[in-house]
Amino acid sequence: MDKGFFATYFDFSNIKTESFLTATKETLYMTFVSMFFVIIIGLLLGLMLFYFGKSKKSSSKLAYEVVSLISNTFRSIPFIILMILLFPIVKSLIGTMLGPSAAIPALVLSAAPFYARLVDIAFREVDSGVLEASTAMGATQFQIIYKVLIPESLPALISGVTVTTITMIGFTAMAGAVGAGGLGTLAYQAGFMGNDYPVIMLATILILVIVFIIQGIGDLCVKLLDKR
Repeated sequence: MDKGFFATYFDFSNIKTESFLTATKETLYMTFVSMFFVIIIGLLLGLMLFYFGKSKKSSSKLAYEVVSLISNTFRSIPFIILMILLFPIVKSLIGTMLGPSAAIPALVLSAAPFYARLVDIAFREVDSGVLEASTAMGATQFQIIYKVLIPESLPALISGVTVTTITMIGFTAMAGAVGAGGLGTLAYQAGFMGNDYPVIMLATILILVIVFIIQGIGDLCVKLLDKR
């Protein structure tokens, strides 16, 4: 590789630090605010999928099919299309289609069903004998959930949160192409549209750093919580 390559992609002398700080904050804001709702909704949907799926009642099977259909529908719609579809709703709710806050509904609706499936898988890996023993000892359904089911599957749930958060960062970058802000917008507007490749490169590096940090924290938490 000649000097032209490095001059094209790695000449950071004209980079505006303030713009990147603002964009990084917007990316983190979109990611963590969205993940707060994703974890709550995903856990609830995952619980519904788990309990309805293992029940033999016809009403529960019907409920499982409905929840599964809703989950699969939102999980299957490409994120950028879902975000465009939600523009009218978002504008009516917050008054604008642009900015980090406008991207959050689409981020949540895209990622929550994905995390719900991971939650369902994590719950299914819990030893059924442990759940049966808890029921035999007179534990209520709520007690089984927060004292047995969630603690026993916690490493897998944390691993799911890690995977979903990293996926969310990718979604925020795509959202940047339609004015959501963050590093995606900076890379697209100032970098691609402005033919400024160092901006694209630095935005990519910052996204990778965020991903590596989240993955490292997630792996550490799983290692500490895993009793096996």
